[in-house]
Amino acid sequence: MRGARADRVDLAEPLAPAPLSLPLAACISVVIPALNEEKRIAEVVRHVLADPATAEVIVVDDSSIDATAERARQAGARVILSSMLGKGSSMRDGLEVARYELIAYLDGDLAGLRPGLVSDLCRPLLRGEADFVKARFGRSGGRVTELTAKPMLKVFFPEVAHFAQPLGGIIAARRSLLHSLRFEEGYGVDIGLLIGASRAGARLAEVNIGSLENDSQPLSDLTLMANEVSRVIYAHARQMGRLHVEQVMAMHEMQRQAAASLELVLTRRRGRQRLLLLDMDGTLTEGRFVVDLARATGREERLRPLLDQPDDDAATRSRRIAELFRFVHREEFERVARQTPLRPDAIVFINRMRRAGFMVGVLSDSWFVAADILRRRVFADFALAHLLQFDNEVCTGELRLNPAFLDDSGHLASVCKSHVLRRFRADTQPPRVRECWAIGDNLNDLGMLTAADRPFVIQPRSPVLTGVPNVRVVSSFTELLEQVPQAAVEAPVSSA
Repeated sequence: MRGARADRVDLAEPLAPAPLSLPLAACISVVIPALNEEKRIAEVVRHVLADPATAEVIVVDDSSIDATAERARQAGARVILSSMLGKGSSMRDGLEVARYELIAYLDGDLAGLRPGLVSDLCRPLLRGEADFVKARFGRSGGRVTELTAKPMLKVFFPEVAHFAQPLGGIIAARRSLLHSLRFEEGYGVDIGLLIGASRAGARLAEVNIGSLENDSQPLSDLTLMANEVSRVIYAHARQMGRLHVEQVMAMHEMQRQAAASLELVLTRRRGRQRLLLLDMDGTLTEGRFVVDLARATGREERLRPLLDQPDDDAATRSRRIAELFRFVHREEFERVARQTPLRPDAIVFINRMRRAGFMVGVLSDSWFVAADILRRRVFADFALAHLLQFDNEVCTGELRLNPAFLDDSGHLASVCKSHVLRRFRADTQPPRVRECWAIGDNLNDLGMLTAADRPFVIQPRSPVLTGVPNVRVVSSFTELLEQVPQAAVEAPVSSA
């Protein structure tokens, strides 16, 4: 690895105006990842387009349920739909369609922008002084920056510890460098790019762009943000041989599993009174994830006798199947989950339900490592599934049943998706949930369908499901689109 350089560019004051010889012709692609930013996105786009250095503005819409895409397009931006829920995916998607060598990333909720921001941010690139630029702005770093990111950088990456806002999303870089970097999926994407650029030997710079405002993260999101940031820093440190404590990897696994808890999901309901629960295998997807994984790892013959054993309860069957995938690397689970075919129009249906005020969740008897990727592929709000255990990113074959699927006694024989629905109804956070829809396809969805206000069965695999009171049998998500209620007057905003 080449030695990293971290050049500090005028930390105290904003850059002085560029000399006349500096080329300010339109030569920069500005990429703005956006999720439900209708309030400010048009203002941001117009402001950026007014900068003489801006050649194009690309807004990457994360399947917003408000007018973000329409307002961005009307303001002059090129709007594309993200390939997957999450800021990192959106940033990468924008990079792939950008036409120019210099790329600037901005947030869609910024206010108080001063003229020439893009030119100022990219000036070290235009002058040939840097390959990667981080913005510094007037306000101090937030709680996660000060309490998590900065202390960890001082320990593991002191060469970049001087950056004032290491978690800030306002950056600029050369396309060639960005193509070589990893875009993390969660809140760790910005710190990951900074460390990755340093590790690549890029010339780093920091530019003061004055003061600005953006929306702060809800308190409930700060823990998840801190976990993601620390995970990314630890992962880079380990890859560089700067970390030798294996217990830290176990902590990473605990942090991932925390995202699968119903308690965290309930904190993100944010006033929504409508709930849609979707089965994963055979409902959202055309097949079964575990079958696809077995085929990909050469375990198909050994899996076949374990599936749908009538004498096994759900917990026993799940554990036996989990043991089959011992020693499979996490990346293989994630790769298969990204490639599993979705049913047509699933994304369109979910987006319209979210616009109608529904909180949308994916429930699965499979594993959270796969279910969370599927929920991000369809832009759902949350996923709940059982927890497959990993040690140093390798499957141990051990399974922990998600408590959300158990009754209050915690008895293993009570594993059922209906308990998730019941707990949503019991949530005392006002306003209470008043309407629950459920969609499934097999007997393991029976309890959930029976408990729902409006149950739907998509291409049922068992005739028993058609006998559920009030159930409606449909052939596709295209047919389900006819059932979507009118959008709520003010649909609450969800979070990735």
